[in-house]
Amino acid sequence: MNDHSPTIDTTRAETFRHWTPVTIRFSDQDSMGHINNVSYAAFVEAGRNAFVTQYLKPDSHPGIDFVLARVTIDFRAEMHYPGTVDVGTCIKRIGNTSIVIGTGLFKDGRLHGTAESTNVFIDLATRKPCPVPADIRAELERQLSEAAGV
Repeated sequence: MNDHSPTIDTTRAETFRHWTPVTIRFSDQDSMGHINNVSYAAFVEAGRNAFVTQYLKPDSHPGIDFVLARVTIDFRAEMHYPGTVDVGTCIKRIGNTSIVIGTGLFKDGRLHGTAESTNVFIDLATRKPCPVPADIRAELERQLSEAAGV
């Protein structure tokens, strides 16, 4: 990863340009009556996949996919049923074969969690890391500059 990447503040809704609304299910609650930590991870996954799959399409990049290598979640506030989680997603860093995605989980305009996910691009034939495709890199670099400028 580039050690000179800009600082991206995923605690602020203004940072994000890409949003994925996720409906909170009754079954997302735990015995304490708040949204379970596993559900937070599912919200992060929904945002991450919606973000990455808009760039990595099988017809434009045959034989390439991405895998999740690491995810960290900071639980910042309890969340309760019912409602919708607005999952903000942005690019935080771009490496040779991987990207780091930042996520903010907002409900009713309030921050409830942040996450950072590392995805590695892989060659499906060899199952080994491969370079981030040039066209995807260019778009993600544009978005990284935008998010840093907020």
